[in-house]
Amino acid sequence: MQDTYGSETWQVIAARANIDPPEFEAMLHYDPACLPAVLSTAKAVLNKPVESLLEDVGIYLISHPNCERLRRLMRFGGVDFIDFLHSLEDLPERTRLAVSDLTLPELELRKHRDGTFELRLCSPVPGYGHVMVGVLRAMADDYGALALLDHTGRIGDFETISIAVVETDYSEGRRFDLVGPVPDKKAG
Repeated sequence: MQDTYGSETWQVIAARANIDPPEFEAMLHYDPACLPAVLSTAKAVLNKPVESLLEDVGIYLISHPNCERLRRLMRFGGVDFIDFLHSLEDLPERTRLAVSDLTLPELELRKHRDGTFELRLCSPVPGYGHVMVGVLRAMADDYGALALLDHTGRIGDFETISIAVVETDYSEGRRFDLVGPVPDKKAG
């Protein structure tokens, strides 16, 4: 929220949602009630649907410079967007290798005869599907693919996303090197 909408807007949202102090540390655990409070307050302050806010979170996780390591982890899923889609079922395990106590929803990818895909997420917490739509949009852009994505609903613990890859080489995509940037030994 702070990086996207600014510190002042975040301060207003945090105050109205009774988040005190108004900051979170990425690797700490928080009361699960914080998330709905922040989302409903952000919805009111920003006049934006919760689903769009969650999708924005997914886009942020891949495209913002603060999250370059996550982007790199995701890009190891394949040489193109189709390969990446096929690697999604392994994502929860790959993530646990990097952050052992982070639990992602189980993912199941199905390919239909017409070439479209369906991604099912199993999570007791609603909203992961919308975050994943944002992640997939950002990854399609990252690979230079043109993909149509739609969150098609939630039934019980399952959310479903339909994916139609229109073109795998739609644009150049973002540069990706297998080896990340080498730290400057002089700057330290």
